[in-house]
Amino acid sequence: MTAPRRRPLILLLLVLGVGGLLAWAILGRFEAMEGGVAVKAKKPPVPVEVAVIEHGPIELLRTFTGTLEARAEFVVAPKVAGRVEQINLDLADEVTRGQIVALLDDAEYVQAVARAQADLEITRASNIEADSLLQIAERELSRIDDLRGRGVSSESQRDVAKAEQLAKQAQVKVTTARIASAVADLEAARIRLGYTQVKADWHGGSERRVVAERYVDEGETLAANAPLLRIVELDPITAVFFVTERDYARLHPGQSVSLSTDAFPDESFAGEIQRIAPVFRESTRQARVELQVSNPDLRLKPGMFVRATVTLEQVEQAVIVPQQALTSRDGRAGVFMVGPDDASVVWRVVEPGILQGDRLQLDVADLDGRVVVLGQQLLDDGAPIRITPDKVTAKP
Repeated sequence: MTAPRRRPLILLLLVLGVGGLLAWAILGRFEAMEGGVAVKAKKPPVPVEVAVIEHGPIELLRTFTGTLEARAEFVVAPKVAGRVEQINLDLADEVTRGQIVALLDDAEYVQAVARAQADLEITRASNIEADSLLQIAERELSRIDDLRGRGVSSESQRDVAKAEQLAKQAQVKVTTARIASAVADLEAARIRLGYTQVKADWHGGSERRVVAERYVDEGETLAANAPLLRIVELDPITAVFFVTERDYARLHPGQSVSLSTDAFPDESFAGEIQRIAPVFRESTRQARVELQVSNPDLRLKPGMFVRATVTLEQVEQAVIVPQQALTSRDGRAGVFMVGPDDASVVWRVVEPGILQGDRLQLDVADLDGRVVVLGQQLLDDGAPIRITPDKVTAKP
C-alpha cells in the first residue's frame, strides 16, 4: 500500500482511539451517579478501642508529704546541783509517770536537814524559856497588885512589873515566830533533799513515755536545771504536713487520713486531723496541719518521712470513664460515644470532675454505653469506626 493511502487509515485509527477513551470516561462518570447525584467516596472506618462507662463511687484523693513528731516532750533536769550517783534509764527505755530516773549525791542536803532540825529545837527551847519568864513576870505583877491594894506597894513598882510582863510577852511572840521560820527552813531543807531523787513527772497524756536522749553519765556534776534526759510521748504520735490555699478549705478537724512510710512500705496507718493552723506562713504560703496517729507498738518514730492521703471530696454515684477517653474539639472537652449501630461515634461535650488514678468523673446528669479510649484523635462527630477485637474494657 502506498503512503498516500496509509495516511487516512492512521487518522481513522487515531480518531477511533480518542473516541473510545472519551466514551470510557463518560461511562465511568455515569456509573458513579445515582439518581443524577454524584456519590462522594466513603471514608474507611477508624479502628478504635472502647471502654464501658462505669457508674459508682469515686473519691478525690490528695497525698501530702510530711514528718512525724512527738506528741509531747520535755527535758528532765534536777532542781538542785550535785554529782550524779546513779541513772536508772538509758536511750529508748520506757518511763512511767513519777518514776525516779536518777539519784544525786545527797550528803550535803542530809546535813542541811539535820542543821535545820537542830535550829528548830533550839528555837523551841527559847520559846519555852520565854514562856516561863512570862509566867514569872505575870505572877510578879499580880503580887504587886495585891500589895498595892493593901497600900504597901507603890505605883512605880507596879509600872516596873507591868513593863517586865509586856517585855516577856513580846519575847514569847518572837520565839513563836522563830519556831515557824525554823519549821519552814526544815521543810525547805527536806524538799531540797528530795530533789536529789530526780523524777520524770508530767501532766496529761499517757502514763508511759520513752527516753529520746541522754545527756550525762554517772559521776558527772550537774548544775541546777542542767538537762539530764529528754522524754517523749510516742502513743499517739503526731504527723505534720503543710497545705496550700487550694486544699486548705477542704480540710477540717476530725477528717480521716491514711499514712504510709518507707520504713513499713506495705502497711498503712490510720490518722485523724487534729489541728489546722489559722494562718499561712508568709515565706511559703502554706498552713500547718497536725494529725493524731495511733502508735500502740511504738513503731512510728519522730523524724520519719510520711505520706498522708486525704479524701477531699467523694461522690457516691458518679459517671466514670478512663481518663484517656477525654479529648477536645474546638476548645471544648468531650468524649466520643459508640453509636447504637456499633459502627459510628457521637461527640458528647462533658465537664470533667474528680480524677482518681486513671478514673475520671464526668459531671453529666446521665451517660451510659461505651466511649472510645484509643484512636479518638482521628475521629469527628458521626465518623465510622471499627472496634478492635478483644479491646473492649469492661470497666475504667
